This record gives sequence, C-alpha cells and structure tokens, in this order.
Amino acid sequence: MQVDGYSLDAQRERLTKYAYGNDFRIVGEYCDAGKSGKNLEGRPDFKQMLDDIQEGKDNVAFVLVFKLSRFGRNAADVLSSLQFMQSYGVNLICVDDGIDSSKDSGKLMISVLSAVAEIERDNILVQTMEGRRQKAREGRWNGGFAPYGYDLVNGKLILVEDEAEIIRLIYDKFITTNMGIGGVADWMNNQGYRKKLRQNNKLENFSVHFVKGVLDNPVYCGKIAFGRRKTEKIKGKVNETHVVKNDDYHLYEGIHDAIITEETWNAAQAKRKLTGHANPKLYNPEHEHILTGLLKCPVCGAGMSGNFSRKHGKDKYERFYYHCKHARFLPDGRKCDYKKNWNQDDVNQAVEQIVRAMVSNPDFEAAMGEKIGDNLDITNLESEIKNLRTQLRKKETNKATLIQQIDDLDPDDKNYSRKASDLNDRLEKFYYDIDEIDRQIENAEKRLASVQQNKINSDTIYKYLLYFDRYYDSFTDAEKKEFMQSFIESIEIFEQKQEDGRFLKSIEFKFPVYFNGGYVKQLGLTDKSTLESVVKLIRK
Repeated sequence: MQVDGYSLDAQRERLTKYAYGNDFRIVGEYCDAGKSGKNLEGRPDFKQMLDDIQEGKDNVAFVLVFKLSRFGRNAADVLSSLQFMQSYGVNLICVDDGIDSSKDSGKLMISVLSAVAEIERDNILVQTMEGRRQKAREGRWNGGFAPYGYDLVNGKLILVEDEAEIIRLIYDKFITTNMGIGGVADWMNNQGYRKKLRQNNKLENFSVHFVKGVLDNPVYCGKIAFGRRKTEKIKGKVNETHVVKNDDYHLYEGIHDAIITEETWNAAQAKRKLTGHANPKLYNPEHEHILTGLLKCPVCGAGMSGNFSRKHGKDKYERFYYHCKHARFLPDGRKCDYKKNWNQDDVNQAVEQIVRAMVSNPDFEAAMGEKIGDNLDITNLESEIKNLRTQLRKKETNKATLIQQIDDLDPDDKNYSRKASDLNDRLEKFYYDIDEIDRQIENAEKRLASVQQNKINSDTIYKYLLYFDRYYDSFTDAEKKEFMQSFIESIEIFEQKQEDGRFLKSIEFKFPVYFNGGYVKQLGLTDKSTLESVVKLIRK
C-alpha cells in the first residue's frame, strides 16, 4: 500500500546493496512493520535492537536505516536512542539521507532532521483534525459507526425508521415521566423492547449506558458535534497522551434528518442537568442506608432503596426505611406495586443477628481461617478492560500505519490527492473508533475503581468476620455499609412478616462462608430448623 520505492522490500534491498558496497557484513535485521515512529512504545524490534547493542551481541559497529524518519520521528527519542547507541560504540547511518553519525556533520543533520520529522508528523495530525472539523462544519458525519437510529450510506446518515421510533420513545419517557435514565432502561426492557444487533452492538437489552448515550447525543436533533473529546498530554510524561471529555465542544447543523425536535432535545438536557448529579442529604449526614441495593423487592426483585420521613414537632423525629423505589413492569405484564416500607433498624438488626449467629459457631474461626487470602471476584471487569486495551492497541497500530502511509506519499504523484483523500477518510474512522474504545475503557475503569473503592479486601473481610462481635458495634454507619456491601450479594424477604415474626427469606454471600458443617454461598432461612439453629447460636 506504500508508494513504490518506500516499501519494506525496497528499503531492505537498498540497505543490503549499501552494506555490500561498503564491505559491511549484515548480522541482523529489525523491522517493526506498520508501527509508528512517534515514540518507542509499540516498537518491539527497535527495543530489541537497543537491548542487543547493550549486551554486545554480534559486536556491531553500525546500524543502517533507510531514512532518519524510519529510525524515529520524535526528536527527543531519536537523540536519546542515538546517544545510547554511541555510548556502546555504535553509530547510525541513514542511507537515503546520506547521514553518518560518526561524523560531526552527521550529528548536526540528525538533530535538525529529527526535529523536522517530528514537526512534519504534528502537521499531518493538525491537517487531519482540521479536515474532520471542516466535515463537521459542513454538517457531514465524521466517520465511524452510524449512531443507533441511522444507517451510513455513502458517508451520509440515513434515518432508519424502526430504530428511530426507539430513540423517540426514550426521549418521550425521559421527558414526560418522572423516570430517570435507569428507570427508562428498565421500562424499555420490561415492556419487551429489544435493540437490533448491529455493528459494535452486542446486547439486545437496553442498558443505562445506552440510554444515557442517546440522551446526550445531539445528532438526534439534527446536529453534528465536534470536539466532545480531546487528546491531552499527560503532565510529567514525554510523548504520552490520553483522551478526556470536553464540555466546550462545537455544534453544527447536520445535513441528515433529525429524529427529535430541538425543543425535545433542550427539554431532555434541562432534565439531565437537574438529575445528573447527586442530591445532598436532607437528614442526619452520618446516617447510611446500610443494606440499600442488597435488600430485594419481593415482587419485582429490584434492589430496594433507603429513604426517610420526618415528623414535625419539637423532636423532629426521623424514621428510616427501605422501599421499592421504582414502579416496574414484570415479565407477565403486571406492574410492581409493592408499597410496603420496612423499618431499617428492624431489617439491619435481623441481618446482623444472622451474621453474628454464624460467627459465634466455635468451628467458624478455624474453617474461615483457611479461606484467608481469597480475593473478591473482579476478574470480569479486569478482563473487559484488558480486551478493550488490546482492541485499542490494534486500532492505534492501524492508525499509525495510515499516518506513516500519508507521510510517505509523494506530492509529485499524479494520484497524490486521491490517495491522500482515501487515506485520510480511513484515518478519520480510526480516530472515531479509538475515541469510542477510550470511552468504553474509561467507563469500565470507573466501574472497577468503584468496586475497589467500595469493597474491603477479602482478607480484611474474613478477619472482620472472625472478630465480628468485637468490631461491628464500633463501626460507623458508613463502615457497616461498606462491610455488608462487600460481604453480601443479596437479601430476599417475604412480602409480609410471617406468623412467627420472620421476614428474611435468604441471604446470598459474595463468597462461601462456613455454616452448619460446610461452606455455603446462599443461606436459606425459610426452613424452621435452620432458623432454630441460628436462634440457639444467638442464645449461646
């Protein structure tokens, strides 16, 4: 795909002829095919070459390269790599440029040309980004997959009516009801709506992330956004960048058909500003809803939320309770209308008693001591991030290859403009794909950070369990919540208290715990004998 004369075979042939013509013996070849010369990262053969020089392999005296831009296009890296080589008595010869670093004139030329190569590369990036900005100004789609609701035909967004109806429905439910983003996603799923599996979409269900992306994307009101994310240099790092969100982006009138009106878009953004942040507590700031999310609604199975009520008067008495927050539709079409409020003190104490009963067993300490060292399972998230980073590296490699191909184009070639245009169009798509993967990595890392932030290390959990009686009562509400959220997966309850006063149905733990002679992940509390054994342990 490269211009004749610059292909890898052509470079190898030219270097081989130069070596034989100067009585050099070739002892090894290093080729990072399709890699960018912007820095040393992602160039394994280049790094291997430097390692071999350091180890004195083959006792080499020169490194031959076709052009200096093939050695590197970042001035700092070129000079530091050359300095490293020369410290081991190895010099650089750039055959096509006529440069020999063993000569004073060669050292000067390397300094100048490496700086020029870096500037050249930056100019290509600037020109490419300016081309993308110009497409946005003209209202044209800027590359990458078409957003849900549209198809991409000859570079233009074409409305897909059945998908567009889904988009309109999401906006309608968000604007005209008291549902939040999560409520809209749940409603869509419970009503039986399913997404088309297309392009990079692998899930039929509607996720919170998908609904949020729809509500925040101005393409649906007929606009084209440019600069919603930007690349910034990482402070303190040389040639390292990362993608960050940019609130100060530009909107241009698109040439595609809008799915919603601007009034609908503005209404959705107004609600997003009102609901898109955490509300301050209106009650005792030290109080935490310890089992929120863990306690499951006995009708729809959703995590129950914590709330409070306040009696007006001198004492301003506060009552905290758990309730099913959202009206949800069940698979059989019925609506969840579970309205019972459960006193938090009653539920918290009941769960605490169950845990206290387990750890009071004399065999518990020995059995759980063997489990210390196990880790809570965050492998799925880590695997997701690893896979996304692999995808990102592949996209970066392909992008670097295109940039190099653009750099290699001959301006005197009669087909230069057409080739440059084709390559730039492909490059734009890679920028879009990389932005999308960066966004997915950012979201996954936030979820992982949240898990790691809100969980106690499993060793610590086991130790707290072993000394539960000693520690738990001295915990703050926040510490109790952190402990329970890290230890318990879910808690099921009956719709009403049973005749004997029971209301807990089962507790599922995040890892096996010792109970009644064995390890269990779920403790059923419906069996009377199980309950009696718990009561006996409490009395003891």
